[in-house]
Amino acid sequence: MKFKAHAIILPLVLALPLGGCFTTTYTRGHVITESMLSQVQVGSSKEQVQLVLGSPSTVSSLDGEAYYYISQKTSTTAFFEPDVVDQRVVAVYFDEDGYVRDLANYGLEDGQVVDFLNRETRTGGRDYGFLTQIMRGVQNPSLGL
Repeated sequence: MKFKAHAIILPLVLALPLGGCFTTTYTRGHVITESMLSQVQVGSSKEQVQLVLGSPSTVSSLDGEAYYYISQKTSTTAFFEPDVVDQRVVAVYFDEDGYVRDLANYGLEDGQVVDFLNRETRTGGRDYGFLTQIMRGVQNPSLGL
């Protein structure tokens, strides 16, 4: 069987643009495994919890103290927006004496994804450019800048 050069080169050239289309997965935050979680029992002290799970992502003091360990796994293909694949929040609730009274393991299905970084609040005032502000000030000095 004879192969022609274009029979080999053509598929390679067509597949070349797809070479950049790979999926990348990123994990951020505290990844708490089941074996780590099994070491924290009701009645454990705060020190024991920090020894096993590490420092919490955040701490709450409403209705007693609570430690929250937050992790998120995202996946992205090439240049597209990343998708949240998994999100975990392990909550350790303490009683007034500083001992574990309850544990909770929340997943992506327990809540909704909130993007805290892209929210914008408009400031008061008008969005005038530099030249517009100067011209408005020249036309009517009582307006102020």
